Amino acid sequence: MANHLTPEELAKELGIDREEVIRVCIQEGVPIYQGKIDKTLFAAQLEALGRKPAASTS
Repeated sequence: MANHLTPEELAKELGIDREEVIRVCIQEGVPIYQGKIDKTLFAAQLEALGRKPAASTS
């Protein structure tokens, strides 16, 4: 299973809006490299913000 996903793929997997994914990345400093986001890092940042991802990240 891929660990680096596009904002669209990550939003679909976690059950949130694409715009919210991008907002969290920009606001919290989660890097978007060549259009892809590290799913584990993003999920950890959501947890640090006190928000649980809707889907499992394993």
